[in-house]
Amino acid sequence: MQIPESLKTKAEEIIFRFPEEHRESALLPLLFEAQRQVGWISPEVEEWAAEETGTSLTKVREVTSFYSMIRTKPAGKYLIQFCQNISCCLTGGLELMDHLESRLGIKPGETTDDGMFSLKYVECLGGCSWAPMMLVNEDQYYQLDVARLDKILDGFVDGNPVPPDNPTPLKGNVAGNGSA
Repeated sequence: MQIPESLKTKAEEIIFRFPEEHRESALLPLLFEAQRQVGWISPEVEEWAAEETGTSLTKVREVTSFYSMIRTKPAGKYLIQFCQNISCCLTGGLELMDHLESRLGIKPGETTDDGMFSLKYVECLGGCSWAPMMLVNEDQYYQLDVARLDKILDGFVDGNPVPPDNPTPLKGNVAGNGSA
């Protein structure tokens, strides 16, 4: 796999933010950027990230295997990460997980035949106050019920996605002002 030039350029910007003696601290933001551009973290991307940050391949694999947000296999166009922690489960999350599986015709870890959706259950997405919630790629959707979940899925299928809820900390939008 060829590393895109745009990723190499962005890697330089990311690594520049860290002192030379702490270059490996750039690993996580570098992997997130690689995933945004390439879609997933392949073994080739892991090797490249190790070289760029001056760390071992073992250290890179420790990071990619620890964080649930990092994908080490290809996913659908829309990766749905649904919270299965206690707050979400107590507010209807279990029923919504059943609905998702039925509606999409897949189980966690699978991708729909058309490559549109992948499904993953995760432990916590940090939105307990607005449970149940899910991430679709990097966008957060809170206070879900079956009707809202269907509306969100229909929006992706129709090419007219429902705007995500704010704040969206994964995109740096902690002020809730819509900036990315």
